[in-house]
Amino acid sequence: MSNLVAVDQYLESGIQIGTKFKTKDMSEYIHKVNPKNGVAILDVQKIDEKLKSGAEFLAKYNPEDILVVCRRENGWKAAKAFAESIGAKFFVGRYPAGIITNSQLKTFMEPKVMFVADPRGDKNAIKDSYHVGIPVVALCDSNNTFKNIDVSIICNNKGSRSLGLVYWVLANEYLKIKGSIKKGGELPLDNFSE
Repeated sequence: MSNLVAVDQYLESGIQIGTKFKTKDMSEYIHKVNPKNGVAILDVQKIDEKLKSGAEFLAKYNPEDILVVCRRENGWKAAKAFAESIGAKFFVGRYPAGIITNSQLKTFMEPKVMFVADPRGDKNAIKDSYHVGIPVVALCDSNNTFKNIDVSIICNNKGSRSLGLVYWVLANEYLKIKGSIKKGGELPLDNFSE
C-alpha cells in the first residue's frame, strides 16, 4: 500500500520530529530517540497510517458537522484552510467557552465531531466535547496522552510546515473519500503552509 505523500515530503516537513517529553500512550509511535538531543523521532509509516484512518473517520461526517479547533498559532493558517476547503466550522486562536455546551448562547452550535490540533492546548474544547458526548479527533505529538481522544493522528503538532502538510493531506483525503475531488486534483499546498 502506498503512502499518501512521498516519504521525502513527510521528512522535509518535519512531521516526524517529536519532543523531548514522551508519554506512555505515544511509545508505540516513537521510532527512536535522537541520542544527541533526546528528541523523539516518530515512525513515518505509522504517521501515514494514522493520517489515512483519521481522514476515513472524519469522512463519516458531513462538513457542517465538524468543528475544527486550533489554539496553536503555528497551525492557524493550516487549520483554517482545512476547514474552509471541506466546508467545516472552525475556531483558530481562543476557543469560546460554552459554544457547544450552552444552548442559551447566540453562537451555540451542535457539531457531531471535534477536530483539535493539540490535546494540551485545546483541552477546553476536548472537555466540552466529552461533556456533550461527541468524538474527538486530535493531532498527537510525543508529549500528548489519549485521554478523552477517540481518534489520534500522530504527527509533529507544533511546527508550521508539519501542520501545513498534515491539514493539507487530511483535506485532500477527506474530499477524495467524499468524491469532491479526483486523484491528481489536489488542493494547493501553499494555501496550508507559511
